[in-house]
Amino acid sequence: MYWVAGIFAAVLLSCANRYGYHRDEMYFLAAGRRLDWGYADQPPLVPLIARGMAAIDSESLVLLRIPAILAAVAVVLCAGWMARELGGGVTARTLSAAAVASAALVMGVGHLLGTTIFDLAIWSGITVLVLRLLRTDSDPRWWLAIGVLAGVGLQNKALMAIPLLALALSVAMIGPRKVFATKYFPLAMVLAGLLALPYLYWQSRNGWPQWELSRSIAGGSSGTSNSPIAFVLLQFGLMGPFLVPLWIFGLYRLGRHPRYRAFTLAYVLLFGLYALAGGKAYYLGVMYPLLLAAGAVGLVAKLSGHRTRSAAVAFAVALNAVVSAVLFLPVLPVTALRDSPILAIDYDAGETIGWPAFVRQIADTRTRFAPDAEILTANYGEAAAIERFGGAQGLPTPHSPHNAYWWWGPPSDGRPVLAVGLNPGRITRLCADAEQVGRIDNGLGIDNDEQGRTLYVCRALRLPWAETWPTLRLLG
Repeated sequence: MYWVAGIFAAVLLSCANRYGYHRDEMYFLAAGRRLDWGYADQPPLVPLIARGMAAIDSESLVLLRIPAILAAVAVVLCAGWMARELGGGVTARTLSAAAVASAALVMGVGHLLGTTIFDLAIWSGITVLVLRLLRTDSDPRWWLAIGVLAGVGLQNKALMAIPLLALALSVAMIGPRKVFATKYFPLAMVLAGLLALPYLYWQSRNGWPQWELSRSIAGGSSGTSNSPIAFVLLQFGLMGPFLVPLWIFGLYRLGRHPRYRAFTLAYVLLFGLYALAGGKAYYLGVMYPLLLAAGAVGLVAKLSGHRTRSAAVAFAVALNAVVSAVLFLPVLPVTALRDSPILAIDYDAGETIGWPAFVRQIADTRTRFAPDAEILTANYGEAAAIERFGGAQGLPTPHSPHNAYWWWGPPSDGRPVLAVGLNPGRITRLCADAEQVGRIDNGLGIDNDEQGRTLYVCRALRLPWAETWPTLRLLG
């Protein structure tokens, strides 16, 4: 399985410098420049990582993505270790690692710096340790490592609390409950709580914006929000369609084993909760490496001595890898994206294209119409892109009412404002004399979130920023 992880790392590394920054990566860099114990929409772990990478080389996109690639490799390795804990030999471990490496979700989030890949890696590590605790000869001190991982996971994404609770509840309901009968379990809970405490303190002092954000996402405010029907259907493509039989088989096998059936119940609980609550499809992704590992162990046992069937399985995994790479890695030339189905399938691909041109257009417009203007953007991605590329264009630090940028403050009074992407209704409420001065065009005909956005110059505000800013806050 180690050679599988090596090949996987090489593939992700080869794609690390194609296309460009994702909006979230630039946002993490912006948050890293304003380090805090928490933010409106996330804990501080990934901004801290982004700041660390930028301190080494602020211009290197490849370096920024190295931690994500390492986390993705860790998911692949953990899949092999899960197979080992489930009794699989070398072939089962290799198949498990290869299946996870070929998965659409792991490729899609593994080549970008973001919270999701660390969520996958941390949960995969927790799963390996829980499987070890479920051994008949287990060492309860593994609970301490689980506590540390859980705490780090909560500093990466508050959502980590939900699968943790689902798995703990499942074990409490159907066993084996004896794993809780040790002093190390409450110590693990204390460790996790202490590690998460600074973020929880920040949230409490700022009115729990993460909760408001979650409700907004459930209502469809995010570009990757899913309806309940879409959530269900996307589960069959999340890891790739060719892996569906394997993870369904793994879910079945876990459910039949008294020692591991709590994982099946946890999957069912999470599936129902996320589908009903408006969760994004990838929220359930943390469960699939284990399901694939369990399926691989059972499948290898059935394929022993059947060369043709083994070759068919290997072909299916390889085909899944190729399809996943074409759809979710930056493989095609940028010029070919407009006429391909990729942008309709992979929303994030469009959010990695055109940012330098976007910033240049804003700089040119500002120079022509309002050289001393402050900049106000509709969303954090636009603001973060201006922070990343605007220095060379002489642009000031931008402002936005979106997510963490709202906490970072409004523009200065007494200066005109170049508004980027704000809808006419908000412009009318904000400005007494708005003038439309342009429209964003990436020049590639690629329909992403910024294409066609309007640019306005506002020379006179209806109210001072101190009165206007509190009404503009947008979470989503």
